[in-house]
Formats: sequence, C-alpha cells, structure tokens
Amino acid sequence: MIEKRHEVLGLSDQKVLEMFETMLLARRIDERMWLLNRAGKIPFVISCQGQEAAQVGAAYALNRDKDYVLPYYRDMGVVLTFGMTPKELMLSGFAKAEDPNSGSRQMPGHFGQKKNRIVTGSSPVTTQVPHAVGIALAGKMEKKDLVTFVTFGEGSSNQGDFHEGANFAGVHKLPVIFMCENNKYAISVPIEKQLACEKVSDRAIGYGMPGVTVDGNDPLEVYKAVKEAADRGRRGEGPTLVETISYRLTPHSSDDDDRSYRAPDEVAKAKTKDPIITFGAYLKETGVLNDELEKEINERVMKLVNEATDYAENAPYSAPEDALKFVYADTEE
Repeated sequence: MIEKRHEVLGLSDQKVLEMFETMLLARRIDERMWLLNRAGKIPFVISCQGQEAAQVGAAYALNRDKDYVLPYYRDMGVVLTFGMTPKELMLSGFAKAEDPNSGSRQMPGHFGQKKNRIVTGSSPVTTQVPHAVGIALAGKMEKKDLVTFVTFGEGSSNQGDFHEGANFAGVHKLPVIFMCENNKYAISVPIEKQLACEKVSDRAIGYGMPGVTVDGNDPLEVYKAVKEAADRGRRGEGPTLVETISYRLTPHSSDDDDRSYRAPDEVAKAKTKDPIITFGAYLKETGVLNDELEKEINERVMKLVNEATDYAENAPYSAPEDALKFVYADTEE
C-alpha cells in the first residue's frame, strides 16, 4: 500500500471518494450528452473530458459557502462541486425552460446560478476574467472573507481580458485565483503556436503575482496549489496564477473534427493518463477504493445520469414569447 498523499493535504478517505465520484459524474454526463447529440436530441456539446481532475481538485479547495466561481465553458466538474445538479446540466443541454443558467437562451456550458455563487459567463472567451476581478475588488472593499476563482483555456491567456484583469488584480492585491486549464489546444491551434514562453505560468511575474504549473491529471496536486492560492488571497497577499496541464480527450466541440489537426495516436497516448483511471488507481493502491465500492459508485452515478436524461428530455421548452423575458421591462405590471 502506498502513502496516502491526500491525508498529508488534510483530506479524508471519504472526501477523496467524493472527489472521485464527482469526476466520474462529470464524465458520464458528458458522455451521455455526446450520445444525445449524435442522436439528434441535443444541439451542441463542449466537453470536460480529460479535465475533470483539475476542475474537481480546484473546486474542493474552495469554500462553497463564501467563494465565487466564474467557470469557463468546459467546467462541469467545478459547477457540480458547487451545487449544480445533473438534472440542471441536462436541462441546459436540451435547452429546456427550466435550464437554470439562462432559461434555454444560451448555449450549453454558459453556467450561472446565483444561489451557488456560480457567476454566468458569455460566449466571447475570457470575458469572465475581469468579472472575477471586479467581484474580488467588491469583496475587499466590503471586507468580506472571500476569494474569486476564474478559469480559462491557454488560448484565452492571450486575450486582452486576461492581461487587464491580471494586471488590475496584481496592482490592487485582490483575492483572485486565475486558473488556466491548459489542454494543449485552442480549438485547432496547438500550444507551441500560441505561446512564446514555455509555460502560461511564466506570465505571472509580469503581473506581480506567483505562478505555478501543476499536473492537471492529478486532483490532489491541483487541490494543493489552489488551496495555497486561496489562503494567500484570504491573507490579503493578492492573486495567484495556477496552470494545470491536461489534455482535451474529445474534439473542441460536437461541431469540430479534430482528425484534421491532431493524430489519432496522440489522442490514444493521452488516454493512458486519463485522470478518471489514474485517480481511481491511486485510490485502490491506498486501500480507499475497491472493486465493489467502485461498482456501487458507478451504479449511483449512472442512476443520476439516467434520471436527469429522462427528466430533461420530457421537460417543456420555453414559450416563444419568453425570448423577450428579462430583456425588456414589463410595462403592464
């Protein structure tokens, strides 16, 4: 039996099992959405597959009662950890009236839920970064014990929104955690054609903050980095840039054919480091997980996915006139 690395981080056996189950739930929802898309039942999928460890590891390092998350469109693991349900995610996929994110107005992956402090995002990439900085500024002005956590891809780290947000947060020492989920591709553009520096985290020094690059396939390593960043922010020491290295196991979206820009053997090699498999193996090696318990977790997860699918598929669509709801004032009231 190998050393229980999670205990060194203050995580119990039960907590890491929860993390594994959340990662698996994100994967199974995502896989179901692809099947539904190919069956012509839902219009669009943008995947979290391959990035669940980074997402769940990071989200578990935050305070779900105080902190705000501003996820990017792949962050199913983050929003599940912060309280969004499989049913709600599936309602968004089917674009049904009960979709909590936007009432079916926006594409899937545009997460937003006020009660769980999940701040809504928009389709132009990186626009969530200045919003996270603004919330952190407000929290600091109001002397609230909170940090904001914002995610984006490595392609987004080249956008002006990232520069302006990081610079402002650094100058004003705001409690922001910038987490770049580096999955090696900005749609079809590989990392070597995006950056002149070796790592995204190399950019941190220019904004006066620490930068760290960690293995995005290891939820414990990500947990440790984000926990340290959150603690720094709460102590008033300012922002941190965390870069997680993983691999996007699917095409960019259900409308993309990745065979035109990456070789099948590259994807196959990346699948040998699939975080669902590697974290499950770690839990078995430490005696936390066994085959029987894994079977129970799988059955529980699939029950949730099946129930969410059935509910969302049969739920009503929005009325056509609801397209204008919350857009214009209702003068009749």
